[in-house]
Amino acid sequence: MNLKFYNYDIVFQEIPDEVTLAVNLTNCPHRCPQCHSPHLHQDIGHELNAKVLDDLLAKYGRQITCFCFMGGDRFPNDVETLAGYLRAKTRLKVAWYSGNAMLPRNARLFDYIKIGGFNPERGGLRSRTTNQRLYRNVGGSMQDITYRFWEK
Repeated sequence: MNLKFYNYDIVFQEIPDEVTLAVNLTNCPHRCPQCHSPHLHQDIGHELNAKVLDDLLAKYGRQITCFCFMGGDRFPNDVETLAGYLRAKTRLKVAWYSGNAMLPRNARLFDYIKIGGFNPERGGLRSRTTNQRLYRNVGGSMQDITYRFWEK
């Protein structure tokens, strides 16, 4: 496995209605302008594998409802393998924040997928003009729920 992570945190805003363990993956190939985490472009961190997932679940599993891979676009097969592992082992929702412009071929492995690199002229998910989209898997169909981030 080539996937590496830099750090992680429990977050409340990445996935609507979920308490999410967000794991920041390194080796990002996108290099978005004004990236808020340019250190994640580098090949740094620790390998993310099933043992590490087990350790994170032992530590945080009772506190979270969702696990989110933040990045990993250089090694999508590794992300999908670990997503399948989580789905088989837990009842957690599984999410992927990807900078790719299109949904992955195995999108149905995930309960949520955010796609699209950050474009400073269009803004992030909170902007109505964003190029980014968050999808929720509803019965195998990916439904755009980006509007959930927009203030009314």
